[in-house]
Amino acid sequence: MGRTRSILMWVVVALVSIVPLVAAANSPLLAWRDPIYILAGFAGVAGLVLLLLQPLLAAGLLPGLSRARARRMHRVFGLSLIVAILVHVAGLWITSPPDMIDALLLASPTPFSIWGVLAMWTAFAALALAALRGRLPLRPRHWRYLHMTFAALVVLGTVLHAVLIDGTMETASKSALCTATLVAALAAVWRIRSQYGHAAAKPADKTVR
Repeated sequence: MGRTRSILMWVVVALVSIVPLVAAANSPLLAWRDPIYILAGFAGVAGLVLLLLQPLLAAGLLPGLSRARARRMHRVFGLSLIVAILVHVAGLWITSPPDMIDALLLASPTPFSIWGVLAMWTAFAALALAALRGRLPLRPRHWRYLHMTFAALVVLGTVLHAVLIDGTMETASKSALCTATLVAALAAVWRIRSQYGHAAAKPADKTVR
């Protein structure tokens, strides 16, 4: 990748990540919210930003990073994502326990709550799978595809959760971040499948006729 393209990609990633946070921080709706609710909301936005970076790191799509460094950052950001989810849920629980109980029981009348909870549990499953890597009776290829499937479901559920909420996030920047996250996830799946697809191919038939 050329230097100009590398710089352009970093600029795009930075803008798509930072602008939604700045826009949310300047939302007039924050004037009527408790500090804990605001913290929970920003934890959710930060989690969405981390979801943009995670597939890019996993597939080595961020220029200038070695594969080893990208993987280390992927692990650190993965744990950071779990922390962001816990802060998001804990803050909303403190401010509105009945709504969170309905959401966790998948009984909420608001669809965005259902998608958020499903994404949360899938993220926990992806974390457990990563923590137990090497101890599960799974071949590396199968583990990789399962982890990738969980990650893709987290992205899908989180994006639907964010899009359906009409809250402090500004609409245009939120749409850009959600779109970029979906594109990053699809690009990562394509890249990883391309890299490891050949290793999974069956050997040629050498039967003597």
